[in-house]
Order: sequence, then structure tokens, then C-alpha cells
Amino acid sequence: MARTIGVAMTRTAQRAALLAGTPDDVETAFYEALQAGDVERLMACWADEDEIVCVHPGSARLLGAAAIRAAFMAMLEQGGLNVRPAQVVRVQALASAVHSVVEHVRVMLPDGPREALVAATNVYHKTPQGWRLVAHHASTGGLREADAAAPPQHVLH
Repeated sequence: MARTIGVAMTRTAQRAALLAGTPDDVETAFYEALQAGDVERLMACWADEDEIVCVHPGSARLLGAAAIRAAFMAMLEQGGLNVRPAQVVRVQALASAVHSVVEHVRVMLPDGPREALVAATNVYHKTPQGWRLVAHHASTGGLREADAAAPPQHVLH
């Protein structure tokens, strides 16, 4: 019986932590799941709604959890991706948050390592289950040598 109470308390604590989390926590979990190649953890970051949307660089718009899951499963079938978010710009309101992120993707090409820069926008909504990803839209930034990554420039437009 003590074990049952412990399990119930653990689940309650996990739910409380999830509800108390932030969009930053979900974003961290999303990128950690990508790096680990863990589709289940990755999909746990997404809202449980029909209207969720994902666009990968050069790809069609994916609508709904089934399409998003299938795309990530194909992308991660060889293992995790070396993706690191950087230069995050955040806009947050009471029940929504938008993060503009530069994703640093390290890829191995026949002539050596390169870094792909991807501009991404992640949109989060506060749901009854806590903050969840409702949109991820990424576009190719460009390829460059990993060692020659230029510092960010601040430009107003």
C-alpha cells in the first residue's frame, strides 16, 4: 500500500511540476528529445489538439499530431539530431508565448563537419496540461563551417 501511495504522489508531483513549468521548460524538453532521438518525449511537448502545426525547412506544412509524429519518426530513425537552440527572443502573454530561435544544427558531410543555421519560431499555449507547443516553423538559414560561425548582428528593421 505504501508503494501505491508513493506512485500516486509521484504522478501528482509530476503533474504539478508540468503545470508549474514554463515555455522555456517545454522548449528545453523539445530540443533534448530531438538530441536524444526520442519521439515519445518530443511529442509530449506538443498540445493535444487537432490544430497543431509544424513546418520543417523546405517541407510542406504538417497539420495534427499524427502527421507531425510521422515526420519526426522519419527524421529521427537514424538517431538524435545535434541541434542546439540559441539567440532566443521571447514574447509572452498570459496564455501564449512565441520564441524566435536560431537552431545550430551540426551535420557531418563527406568533406567534414558543417553547421546548418535554421531560423525557427516556436509557439506555446498554456493548456490544462500546462504549457505546450502548438506550432514549430523552421526555415533554412544556411550552411557554414562550424568553426567559422559568425557572431550575431543586431539590426533594426
